[in-house]
Amino acid sequence: MTDTSPGPLAFAPFRWLLAARTTAIVGNAVAPIALAFAVLDLTGSAADLGVVVAARSLANVGMLLFGGVIADRLPRNVVLVGASLAAAATQGLVATLVLTGTAAVWSLALLGIVNGAVAAVSLPAAAALVPDTVPDALLRPANAWLRLGLNAGGILGASAGGAAIALIGPGWGLAIDAAAFAVAAALFSRLRLPPAPPPSAPGVSVLADLRHGWREFSSRRWIWIVVLQFAVLNAAFTGATTVLGPLVADETFGRGGWGLVIAAQTGGFAVGALLALRWRPRRALGIGVAAMASAALPVATLALAPTLPALIAAFALGGFAIELFAIAWDQSLQAHVPREALSRVYSYDMVGSFIAVPLGEVVVGPLAHAAGTVPVLLGCAAVIVLATALAAASRSVWSIRAG
Repeated sequence: MTDTSPGPLAFAPFRWLLAARTTAIVGNAVAPIALAFAVLDLTGSAADLGVVVAARSLANVGMLLFGGVIADRLPRNVVLVGASLAAAATQGLVATLVLTGTAAVWSLALLGIVNGAVAAVSLPAAAALVPDTVPDALLRPANAWLRLGLNAGGILGASAGGAAIALIGPGWGLAIDAAAFAVAAALFSRLRLPPAPPPSAPGVSVLADLRHGWREFSSRRWIWIVVLQFAVLNAAFTGATTVLGPLVADETFGRGGWGLVIAAQTGGFAVGALLALRWRPRRALGIGVAAMASAALPVATLALAPTLPALIAAFALGGFAIELFAIAWDQSLQAHVPREALSRVYSYDMVGSFIAVPLGEVVVGPLAHAAGTVPVLLGCAAVIVLATALAAASRSVWSIRAG
C-alpha cells in the first residue's frame, strides 16, 4: 500500500525556509575557506588565523543567549530577514577589505565579532522555526530535507568556492558569501506564518526569560550531557580542521584540494540525510551520539595520511556520522521542548556546544608551532573519542525515543 500522506514540501512556509537556508549555506560554505587563506596570505601565521576565527566564535557564544530571547519574543521570520541583511553587509565589507588589499588582522577580527553576533541571533531563530512550518508528525523528514538542502548548498559552495579561491583569490569567495546572504534575506521575507501568542507576559524581563529557558534546558539530563560532549568535541574538531587543516593543505595537496575535502564532508552529510528520510530508529539520538566517534577519523587522517584520496574518504565518513546525530538532535529537541521556549533552549545548547571553540581555535596554532602539527592533531582526535564514549555511556541519552 502506497503512503499518500503529504510530506514537508507540501507546505509553502517550509519550502521558503528550505530555499532561504540553502541559499545562505552556499555562500557560508565558501566563507571559512576564503577567510582562512586570506589571513594566511596576509601573515602566513596559524596563530593569527586562530585569533581571527576565535574572535567571531567568542562574539557568537557571547550573544547566543540574547539571540534566543529575541527569537522567542519576535516573529522568527522577521528576525531572520534582519540578520541576513546584517550578515550580507558585514561579509561585503570583509570582501572589500581583502580585495582592495587594505585588510589587517585587527580589522578582520573586528568584523568577525560583528558577524558572530549577527549569527547568534539567526541560529536559534532558524532552528526553532521548523515546527512552525510543518505538523509535528513531519519533523524528522522536514529536518532531513533541510539538512539535504544545506548539504547540497555546502557541496556547491565548498567545491566551486575552493576552485574560485585558488584561481582568483579569497576576496571573491567572501563576496559570494555576502551576495548569498542578501538573496536569503529576500527569500525569508516571503515566509508567511500564522501569528503566534507572545511567549512572555507583558513586562517580563529578559533575565526572567533567560531563567525560564535555563529551567527547560537544565531539567533534561540528556540535553546537557550531549551539550557537554559537544563542548569538548567541537573545540577539538574545529581547532584541528579550521586552523590546522588549511595549514596542512598549503604544505601538501594545495588550496583547491582543501575545497574538495570540505565538499566531501558535505557529501557525507547528504548521504546521512538521505538515510534519515527512510531509516527511523527508535533510539536515533543514542545512535547519533555514539556515531560521533567517527569525527576523530578526519582529524587523525590530517595527521597521518594527508593525501587527497584519504582525506576525502575520511571527511565523507565523518560527515555521514555528524548528520545522523544532527537530525536526531533537532528532532529530539523540537519534539520534547515546549515550542514557546525552543529558541532559548537552542541558544543554551549552542552556547554550551560552542563555548570552548574559541579556546580550541586559539590554542592549536601555538601548540602546533611548539610541539608539531601531527602530535596536536592526534591529541585532538583522542579527545573526540573520549568525549563521545562518556556521553554514549549515559542511559538518559538512550532513553529518548523518536516519535
